[in-house]
Amino acid sequence: MTEQVPVAEKPSVTTAITVAAYAVLVLLGLLMGVLGGFQHSWYIWPVPVSAIGWVAALFAVCYGAGRMMGGKLAALAPAAGWMVITMIWLANRPEGDVIIANDLSGYVYLYGGLAGILAGVLLSPSAGGESWLLTRHSYGRRSAEPHSP
Repeated sequence: MTEQVPVAEKPSVTTAITVAAYAVLVLLGLLMGVLGGFQHSWYIWPVPVSAIGWVAALFAVCYGAGRMMGGKLAALAPAAGWMVITMIWLANRPEGDVIIANDLSGYVYLYGGLAGILAGVLLSPSAGGESWLLTRHSYGRRSAEPHSP
């Protein structure tokens, strides 16, 4: 009897799907930056609930993308899109208008969003498997022979 070996997908198809997935993740980050920039300042006195919600959503998207795609680069893709739009919103405009204001909700949205992105990327698994932050590592050099007392 001969063994039936499944035919592997063509590398170009797999590469194209991967590139498309990363492009969609960047577009998702861009969309979150546009929507979050305009909708982050809703308060339930005195708490900026919308800004807190956007921070949680950024963490969830970055962490989820990293878990689903199996690497930190996937977690960075929506983060990059969000950061590009957010930096545009922070720029001074000739009219004097600002999108992300200098108030509590703006600070929570901006700095909390960066912290959410950082946490989502760091907690995502590395390309090799587990998250480097959550696994045990031995530090220092190992000796060739175990020490005996």
